[in-house]
Amino acid sequence: MLLDLLLPNRCLHCNRIIPAAMPVCEACEAQIHYTHWNFDGKNPLAQKCRMLFPTEKAFALMHFGKEGLSRELIHSLKYRQREILGKMLAERVAERIVFDDDKPQLIASVPLHPKKLRQRGYNQLHLFADALSEKWKIPHDKNLLKRNIHKKSQATSKFDERFKTQNLFSLTKTIENQHIMVVDDVFTTGNTMASIAWEFLKSEGNRVSVLVMAMD
Repeated sequence: MLLDLLLPNRCLHCNRIIPAAMPVCEACEAQIHYTHWNFDGKNPLAQKCRMLFPTEKAFALMHFGKEGLSRELIHSLKYRQREILGKMLAERVAERIVFDDDKPQLIASVPLHPKKLRQRGYNQLHLFADALSEKWKIPHDKNLLKRNIHKKSQATSKFDERFKTQNLFSLTKTIENQHIMVVDDVFTTGNTMASIAWEFLKSEGNRVSVLVMAMD
């Protein structure tokens, strides 16, 4: 209680004092540019994915512009130790996705390279994916994917470097006959997602769906 008085929780956007469990106030959350898409194969993200690899279904929670609260939320989650945002965004996803009979059987989150993980101290996707796993009763295997190459963030890399994705990821164990939901923060060119998808699609009977916090 004393700590709350001395260091009150503030909205990361407008700096207004808000309850401890909230990362942004209600007024600022109303400014988030949500997509309002369905989890299906018809929305713009699914269409973009399908140009790169066979995709069952896809969903992006937000639009990721050059400016705006969506970008601020994800950057705070990734670089400012605001892991609570992962849980909030997972709640917003769970409110919007209703599964039909073809529910994914496994959640796989995009891994950081061990060097970057040591630098940052955490993977911003783990709390997000864990919250969805608990909500949907779908296992989340955070160690299933291994990143083999340490790369600069796509936000700072040159455009042509985004296409150097050969052998970028590998699987730590064999997965067959599974419908896998691959989870990432931002979908930009799609090359990271495509590299992962093709690792799963090498094995018999696997199918891939995509879930991202935002699409650029």
